[in-house]
Amino acid sequence: MSGVAAIVLVAVVAFAVVHLTHSPTTTTTSTSTTAPTSATGPTWVAMWPTAQRSLRYSTPTAAALGFAHEVLRMRSPVAQSFQRGDTRSGEVPIRATSHGPVTTVLVRQLTSDRSWWVLGATCAAVDVARPRALAAVSSPFALSGTSTSFESVINFALYQDDVTTPMVTGVTTGGANGVMGPFDRALYFEPPTHRYGVLIVSVRSPKDGAVLEASAIRVAFRHR
Repeated sequence: MSGVAAIVLVAVVAFAVVHLTHSPTTTTTSTSTTAPTSATGPTWVAMWPTAQRSLRYSTPTAAALGFAHEVLRMRSPVAQSFQRGDTRSGEVPIRATSHGPVTTVLVRQLTSDRSWWVLGATCAAVDVARPRALAAVSSPFALSGTSTSFESVINFALYQDDVTTPMVTGVTTGGANGVMGPFDRALYFEPPTHRYGVLIVSVRSPKDGAVLEASAIRVAFRHR
């Protein structure tokens, strides 16, 4: 497991254990035909699938590919071999194309049925410093870190769980052509209707706008 991915995974799991008893509920509906299973872990820390969906994955690779396609919006993601971290967690390297850059998807078993859930994603081109994983955010909040891309441009999008329309999208600039440089942007959005969401910061193709690689952060919305 890569160093950055391991640190993120440990932080998410540790935070979840400490805050398990404070997990709120939501009221979204599910469209899957598979019956949901009872949770033995804090499923609210997972960004895919969400606890309100009945969709479950029996393998880490299937979970990572589903996340890459449905959440990161990669058109035809390709998975490399699962890299186990411990008996219940690890990471799956995903490429948007067979020769594209790697997005590392962090996965873990959180339920009694031993299904696999996605906790986050990292990539070499985008290092998000703020917000951290599982941070509580409200409008506006600061998005910052370092990145590199063609002509410095990176894309961001903030989603609520199980809502396909983003709360806010946009672009900002960091470093370019292999040199990491800082980015900093304030994100404003309307009051959320859900408790949790996902912040995605991605590098897109200058040719067709397709997502090439991305980092994804699980966030909680602070209701005022």
